[in-house]
Amino acid sequence: MLGSRQYVEEWAIYSNVLRSTGVLNNTVWLDIRGNHDNFNVASLASEENYYQKYSIQGQRHQRSYMYTYTRGSDSVAFIAVDACLLPGPRRPFNFIGMVTASEMRLLEEFEMASMRHNYTIWFGHYPTSCILSSEPGIRRLMGRGLAYMCGHLHTLGGLVPNMYTRQHTGSLELELGDWKDGRIFRVAAIDHGLFSFTDLNHGTWPIILVTNPKHALYAMKHHEPLHLIKESTHIRVLLWSLCAIAEARVRIDDSNSWLALSHEEGPLYVAKWNPNTYVEGLHLIEVFARDASGRVATLTQPFSLDESQPSFRFWPRALLMSNISMFFQFLFGIMVCVCVVPLCVLRYIHHLVLERRMIRPRPKWKICNMWLRKLWVLVSVDRLFWPIVVTAVYLPVGPWFVGEVIEGHIGVVFAWGTIVNRSYLPGSLTYAYGFFQMLVFHLPLILAVAHCIDFRFLSLYVDPLCSFPRYLCRHVCVLLLITMQMITAYSFWLAYGTMALLLGPLRTWSAILGIILWYQSSTMHKDLLRGAAEVWAPRCQDWDDDTISKAYGSQEHVAQSDL
Repeated sequence: MLGSRQYVEEWAIYSNVLRSTGVLNNTVWLDIRGNHDNFNVASLASEENYYQKYSIQGQRHQRSYMYTYTRGSDSVAFIAVDACLLPGPRRPFNFIGMVTASEMRLLEEFEMASMRHNYTIWFGHYPTSCILSSEPGIRRLMGRGLAYMCGHLHTLGGLVPNMYTRQHTGSLELELGDWKDGRIFRVAAIDHGLFSFTDLNHGTWPIILVTNPKHALYAMKHHEPLHLIKESTHIRVLLWSLCAIAEARVRIDDSNSWLALSHEEGPLYVAKWNPNTYVEGLHLIEVFARDASGRVATLTQPFSLDESQPSFRFWPRALLMSNISMFFQFLFGIMVCVCVVPLCVLRYIHHLVLERRMIRPRPKWKICNMWLRKLWVLVSVDRLFWPIVVTAVYLPVGPWFVGEVIEGHIGVVFAWGTIVNRSYLPGSLTYAYGFFQMLVFHLPLILAVAHCIDFRFLSLYVDPLCSFPRYLCRHVCVLLLITMQMITAYSFWLAYGTMALLLGPLRTWSAILGIILWYQSSTMHKDLLRGAAEVWAPRCQDWDDDTISKAYGSQEHVAQSDL
């Protein structure tokens, strides 16, 4: 679960299953690779590119392709989008896909060719929010199609189980949960130009798919002949099960009277209806099915004849309609500013106070005043302030590590991109890692070091006594952060090798920086804290320990003194 490799044995099993079962004789099998099928692939000709050897379509097409399916007078163009990075790095920086300019031109040719067909379905591994593309943009290019079907996000571990949306172009984008762990699959149909689908868990029987009237949420008024629903004479339902369907019926709006669904051919079941009864607003259609073995299933969904529609949920829309790369780039920039700007402003204020050009701020709340003092003491010491600020400024600009980004190929990873095998891969998920690095390490490190140096300051200028709980509180936070950072450095070593561990400012060097700052803040000499003392302990700044004892009488008295 930590490495980045493909297993040729798995590919061989995949290929053997397809051929030994004879499924290819009865089914058009369209496969397309994703980021896990692109681990450690230096080029399309690489021996690690198992997709070309063991998949069905990979032996015919190197990357994206178009397949036309014809049935009677109708034809459907299926356009597969391969957005895998080329070359394909190891994890974790292979999460975002990219459609290059040459690949975009190929897809534009497919899109033009698809106009000769009745319908177009796009599919690929990455959602459009996880694809970098040149103009006109992958979403606009897909805009004429009925739907773009994808995966990759795994429904966020079940947190967003129905990750569907309608893009601004009017077509649907439908993410599907994984088969490996979730055992989820999709059944879709085109009925007189009306696109319908349902996502199911394996073992769900009977399977019910209502094609007319179609689900109101997924209606596309600019892509589908929705007027055909009002003109139709029959409700149409597709039913499948492991054995014959023994009973099928339908009702609308919780009516007490059920309509029997009669079998036409194959999985098609129909029932006569009068659509004029439901011309306004949203209505509910409910289908009940039972097979000969007694398994039952019920499906309820809304429909409308006047283009009334429910709304898609917020999180599916946000995840599928956003630009994840730009989102994390924005968050990364915000975190860099959070870790740099307040410290610089506070250092400037410190100098103004020392020069008697400004009075020290005195927050009303005690906790705010306490943390103001901690951060003030930190910024007053050059050997703490400059390493923290320079490191935060370095992360958006300098290299994060040098290592085997691809096995046998040394690469350099920056926040803004990766250079490997004479290729440049633009920054994408790197911004997310930069954001989390700042959030879970750099910002907490600032607070922990400020807390530690404040203890040192108080022990030198206010209270020389230190109990064990206070001593433990002084060091445990910094040590915990350094330990966590070393664990992440170890994961980088597993992924990219020893070179990445040694030449890794992002993880390894950050942990070393934490150790240095912890040591400096714990052993800081009194003279280096005189600037802070002039502001926060002006009466004690020139006193040594003997002077303090004489002035207050005893160390116990000193321990009780107030800042």
